Amino acid sequence: MTGPARNIGVAVGIPEPYGRELQGWRERLGDPNAKRIVPHVTLLPPTEVMTEALESIEEHLRVIAADESPFDIRLRGSATFLPVSPVVFVPLVQGISECERLEARVRSGPLGREIRFPYHPHVTVAHDLPPDALDRAFDALRAYEATFRVWGYTLFEQDFDGTWRPQRDFVFGTSSSFGSDGAPGPAGPRAADDGW
Repeated sequence: MTGPARNIGVAVGIPEPYGRELQGWRERLGDPNAKRIVPHVTLLPPTEVMTEALESIEEHLRVIAADESPFDIRLRGSATFLPVSPVVFVPLVQGISECERLEARVRSGPLGREIRFPYHPHVTVAHDLPPDALDRAFDALRAYEATFRVWGYTLFEQDFDGTWRPQRDFVFGTSSSFGSDGAPGPAGPRAADDGW
């Protein structure tokens, strides 16, 4: 029997205090997705899968994580995808090649799919807002900077209300994963994300 389809994504979470800072900016700018999407670097954009595929997907993510090592990400400044897409984001200036490698590995096997745009690791801070709000976001984060260690990535699932909820963390260099029971994730303790 075939189960219902689920909408999943895979991302590197942004640890505190940076996650709270970036989410705060998104809220202040009036982004309606601020409460539904925690700050993150996408590795797999929203992807519809069948429930019965989740076990093989989790195994796929576990195998990849076991073969990876922690690395540093540095975020600096602000950038935009305008005029192609109404998005303002904080770009990576370190950790780009590691995220590109991870994205290619994650988006293979049971998660193999085409993507609409070439992969560009970033952290969204404003999406689908009026031009003046996008300008404010760009100016406000022009001097933003954060550096943190990445210990793994997280499998998210979109809830019925549109909120993306963490389901399982995959820690680099181990065959372990942690469920959504509040245990510390690969980026540290959990925070309370294209469209992503």
